[in-house]
Amino acid sequence: MQLTVSTWNINSVRLRLDQVGRFLKERRPDILCLQETKCPNDKLPLKDLQAFGYPFVVHMGQKGYNGVAILSRYPFAETSVMEMCGRQDARHITVTLSREAKAAAGLTIHNFYVPAGGDIPDPDLNEKFRHKLDFMAEMRSWGSKSKPTAGPAILVGDLNVAPLEHDVWSHKQLLDVVSHTPVETEMLEELRQEADWIDAMRVLRPEPEKIYSWWSYRSPDWAAADKGRRLDHIWLSKGLKDTLRAIDVTRDTRGWERPSDHAPVTVVLEL
Repeated sequence: MQLTVSTWNINSVRLRLDQVGRFLKERRPDILCLQETKCPNDKLPLKDLQAFGYPFVVHMGQKGYNGVAILSRYPFAETSVMEMCGRQDARHITVTLSREAKAAAGLTIHNFYVPAGGDIPDPDLNEKFRHKLDFMAEMRSWGSKSKPTAGPAILVGDLNVAPLEHDVWSHKQLLDVVSHTPVETEMLEELRQEADWIDAMRVLRPEPEKIYSWWSYRSPDWAAADKGRRLDHIWLSKGLKDTLRAIDVTRDTRGWERPSDHAPVTVVLEL
């Protein structure tokens, strides 16, 4: 069977509910993972999301900030969340697909929203950057202790780091900009490799191809300037590498009315 999984930092699911519906109608993924839903659990537009054809929805949210959700055509056997850095700030949720998912049964999907880190890349001067580094250190520890890739697994999300040279529009100009500083890029790559995750995008579309999933609101003509960064990722456990068929960024969404500054990333597996 073919399984399609998308990840998208939606930057408010209530504000952009129509865009979620449009994307689901046009791309029809089996599973959509959202970040920055920006609403508490009781304010999630659950019935609307289910009406798009995704009856199975889990959400961990809070008022005004963060929030992660998973929408699925298939039911879940298990769901769980981790409170990273001792904070209840809705940055992680996990599901394992049930036997009704057929060949995808037992597949675990981890949805993360890594802190952005503020503007100053110095943990002594910027608590937000310290939090980001601590968060990634905890992800690294989790990967080492919990062995999330021991079985079939996918890790997705807005990881807020563009790790490779061609994941940004200008490697040299962004070396001291949060999201592409050496301490961040090295930490993300180390935690990925140590836990045996593979970067699905760069398996099928290796460097030096430039690939972005985020374009700043500050750029008035984002498409022409194309000063993007690849902040949104899909990683696979190594056992799934041979199932990888396609991966892409739905760049068009960035040009929709009142868009998110992120575009969805979608992977296709043949299980």
